[in-house]
Amino acid sequence: MKTTQTTPKNIDEYIAGLPGDVQAIMQKIRATIKKAAPEAEETISYKMPTFNLHGRYLVYFAAYKKHVSIYPVPTGDENFHQEISAYQAGKGTLQFPLDQPIPYRLISKVVKYRAREEAARNSGRKET
Repeated sequence: MKTTQTTPKNIDEYIAGLPGDVQAIMQKIRATIKKAAPEAEETISYKMPTFNLHGRYLVYFAAYKKHVSIYPVPTGDENFHQEISAYQAGKGTLQFPLDQPIPYRLISKVVKYRAREEAARNSGRKET
């Protein structure tokens, strides 16, 4: 689902360009991400809503004709990968069909997992 041909200025503008039912889903995904990573900052990157944490991207999310997506898929243990496997669509992408309930709790887990990954990456940089 394309919002517009131009890059939106912010997440509000991106979401405003979507159909009403998808706007509601995207607002709830946005709120879920904010709650899971309250220190993350909103921006637009690659014409998609993005949350950055400590100067690095944490998660992208976008709406399409038949699904919404979250990028990237965190690395992790086997149990976590089994939980997200039903939604994986290619390397680094989770797709949630619009004709099915959106798993907001799973999105929250993904964001928290990504925040831990970024925290570990940042702590590793500071030590070197």
